[in-house]
Amino acid sequence: MGGDFAPIWQSHISEETLVATNEPGGDKWGLKIHIPGLYRGGSFLKEYDMVNPSAAMPTAAMLVIGDEILSGRTRDANMHHLAQVLTDKGIDLKEVRVVSDDAGAIVAAVRALSTGYDHVFTSGGIGPTHDDITADCVAEAFGQSIDVRDDARTLLAAHYLRQGSELNEARLRMARIPEHAILIENPVSIAPGFQVENCYVMAGVPSVFRAMVEGVLPRLIGGVPLLSESQRFMVGEGNIAAPLRVLAEANSAMSIGSYPFQKDGRYGTNIVIRGVDAAELKAVMDVLRAEFSERLA
Repeated sequence: MGGDFAPIWQSHISEETLVATNEPGGDKWGLKIHIPGLYRGGSFLKEYDMVNPSAAMPTAAMLVIGDEILSGRTRDANMHHLAQVLTDKGIDLKEVRVVSDDAGAIVAAVRALSTGYDHVFTSGGIGPTHDDITADCVAEAFGQSIDVRDDARTLLAAHYLRQGSELNEARLRMARIPEHAILIENPVSIAPGFQVENCYVMAGVPSVFRAMVEGVLPRLIGGVPLLSESQRFMVGEGNIAAPLRVLAEANSAMSIGSYPFQKDGRYGTNIVIRGVDAAELKAVMDVLRAEFSERLA
């Protein structure tokens, strides 16, 4: 892996990949961008105001909603996908929260995350059943009313008519949308997601979540994508910690992480250095490679 550069993702959940705007009117910077996947007032929007690129990388958080995730019955796949594509766009995923189907917890999390980060992406809880309460909670978090909206109803009615199925009361729940929200297109199963201010509310089903993300994310303006320089050293963390600290202190603009492993009874350390300048990343890693040249894996 030494010398290879690739976009990486940040989170606080795994080891080697651990590395894993506001108003829809966009008055903050006033940039207009065409986004086919956004829908309001009976037609998909032709332009949209988004975030301005700046020296600081835009930040994001994800809120995963559902008892099934916390009980272990369902393995979440959406976080990994979102983290990867956000990193590719130069948007820094800083936090991922998982909450149960509890209204108070969802409202509190949406408020906290939407205040603390530039973008919030939610997954789960917008289906037709009684425990799908995300839409109501997001409406409450932003102080908006919610009801069945004509634009969402029209989409669902046409879909179920084509299928020869009834748009019954349960399915109509998926047309409950906060009053000022913008619909997010769902090309997989039609029932839309929506955006309220800087919060993007999407389905939990992975194929639908990915489709909704693809309709929104490619048009977001991010910062400079992170690059990574990786190297495996057959040396324990305790032996590499001192030079690593010196490098980290001398290169504070970079993120330098160490991730221990054990192979065939020997201890080793994966070093991952992250930043925006490929040449600088390689130069810093070369210092470590020179010092531990006999222990490269």
